[in-house]
Amino acid sequence: MANKHPGTIAEYIEAAPPEGRPHLRRVYAILKSVAPDAEETIKWGTPFFVEPRFLFAFSAHKAHVNFAPTEAALKAFGKELEKHRTTRNYLQLPYDKPVPEELVRKLAEHCVKAVREREDDAFW
Repeated sequence: MANKHPGTIAEYIEAAPPEGRPHLRRVYAILKSVAPDAEETIKWGTPFFVEPRFLFAFSAHKAHVNFAPTEAALKAFGKELEKHRTTRNYLQLPYDKPVPEELVRKLAEHCVKAVREREDDAFW
């Protein structure tokens, strides 16, 4: 990432490594379509979607995009995620492979539904 801190998701994508921009744009488009009314913000240097709680985030790295749904969403789709690299909090999307669009969409939809059903005030 460039030294200038991006203030918007569009600026974040433009500052990302060139090889990652197509993946970032695709992930962003999917997330935007799932949560069109969510607030888009940069928190801790990372693009976030908030409604008013954390929905999901994504970030650019040297060779992949990290998509960060909730830990619960990753657990709920464990079987579908077996062929993908994951951590407790992230789904890694390598630049040299197509974005698994349906999977990203399902994870994002799961997050939106879960957040809307919650009754507490916690951000996470």
